[in-house]
Amino acid sequence: MRRHRITGLLGAIALAAGTLAAAGPAHGLPRADPPPAEFGTDWHDPLTAAPAVPRPATRSCQVTLAEAQFRDFTPYRGGYTPPTACGAADWATVVLRLDGKVKGRQYDRLGHLSLGGVEILRTSTPQPSPDGITWSVEKDVTRYRDTLARPQPVEMLIGNVVDETYTGVIDVKATLTFYAAEGHTRAPDTPDRVLPLTTPVVTTPRNTERIVAEVYATGSGGGCEEYWYMTVPDAAPYSCKAADGPHREVRVSVDGRLAGIAAPFPTVWTGGWSNPFLWYVTPGPRAFDVQPIRYDLTPYAALLNDGRPHRIEVGVAGLPAGQSGWSTPANLLLWQDEGRQVVTGALTRHEESTPSGHSWWTPASPGGQHRVDTEGAHHLTVAGYLDTSHGRVATTVTRSVRHTSAHRWTDGENLDALAASWTDKESVVHGGTTTRTDRTYTMDGETTLGAGDRLRTVLSLGDRADTVTLRGGRTVGTTRLDDRYTGDATYTANVPRDQRHAVGTTSARYRLYGSQVPGGCYDRTVGTVQGTVTVDRRRC
Repeated sequence: MRRHRITGLLGAIALAAGTLAAAGPAHGLPRADPPPAEFGTDWHDPLTAAPAVPRPATRSCQVTLAEAQFRDFTPYRGGYTPPTACGAADWATVVLRLDGKVKGRQYDRLGHLSLGGVEILRTSTPQPSPDGITWSVEKDVTRYRDTLARPQPVEMLIGNVVDETYTGVIDVKATLTFYAAEGHTRAPDTPDRVLPLTTPVVTTPRNTERIVAEVYATGSGGGCEEYWYMTVPDAAPYSCKAADGPHREVRVSVDGRLAGIAAPFPTVWTGGWSNPFLWYVTPGPRAFDVQPIRYDLTPYAALLNDGRPHRIEVGVAGLPAGQSGWSTPANLLLWQDEGRQVVTGALTRHEESTPSGHSWWTPASPGGQHRVDTEGAHHLTVAGYLDTSHGRVATTVTRSVRHTSAHRWTDGENLDALAASWTDKESVVHGGTTTRTDRTYTMDGETTLGAGDRLRTVLSLGDRADTVTLRGGRTVGTTRLDDRYTGDATYTANVPRDQRHAVGTTSARYRLYGSQVPGGCYDRTVGTVQGTVTVDRRRC
């Protein structure tokens, strides 16, 4: 479907760099009167079904990090000073909030916010109505306590293009709200140091006893890597090619040796699948919250603790050599042993399967459909120990990733369809505690361009994760996440905006259960018809 693909790629060219979790409605409860027959010039402000960040009932202080209007690719630069009225760095919780507004015509854009080089926010923006929209996004940033405890330079960018056609100026304000401990202990599992990987060479403190890397990986910035999951081998007749096809894997290496693997999340931005009417109110999972991939690198701590510089690098396997299109800013989260100046140990195990990632093209019969099937898998186990002030602690990290997909399309791409699944299974055994996380990402959709240039997209997306923590063989914690989106939208392509006669229904349901969830359960469904919220239901 070349015409709709061109439309999608124009949106891709506009994307610039991104994190957060989206907030709630601005127009109140679902409307009681019937929804309009088609989209008009205004619609409900964007919202997701995700929960708000939990906050303690303690004294709070707010700091403005950035306030800017983005018209081009000029970053906002300023300074940050921590508050003094809510405790000295041992805060119970710190919440980052982004408030934005835009009106007119504009593509989806990616944005980032960093403090002292540490990326704390990566987010994308909704597409506006002619009359304008507002939205807000929240994120718990307590884990960046080390960075937040000191004055820092601030940089924020939402790259944008404003001209006679694309008129939307993106107006945003980013704030931090600090909640004092006041009887609460310091937020659990908060790292002692946070180091940005602004260069691949890093020297860590010699008494490090736990290391986690987080990578904000996004396929974006224009071109086909924004739609990496739909690319095809070079031999296939399709508008987005990528040498061997769509299999991607985000890898971390230490001194050139593979140290971590992960499946990237297949984010669909708010212009995705050539149909912005799917996303005007309810974005797909993580579109407003580009969550980092986390890698436990503790087995490598003994090597890194020698006081010398080491190379920690991030790469995207499957990306054709020399091709751009991925952004992978990363931070190192470090926990230190207060009882020792130097922690020693060894890397004891490194086992890796032969990585696979293969696509094969089945040509279309006359009048039929082309098909590209893809399979990819990889397995990695690393282990090591550290002699700490509280004894010898062994860590074993095992991770397995797998990807399968079937991509179908017709000549001219008037039909374009994908059914895909990614699994990412991880086990971390650290001392006497075992944490297992099974992640599954799904995408199943079809876009057709029919009579009268009516373009229809039907799409479902899934983001699921099950986590269980065991200590001494007994279960001590569980969490289950199930975030699902479905949408069906149709409009007339290749005509001015006021002649599109667009209709669309969407549903987003976010469910979270477990011992770490307030009340043990969160379950919210948001449904829309023609841009109006018709369902906003909570079951817990």
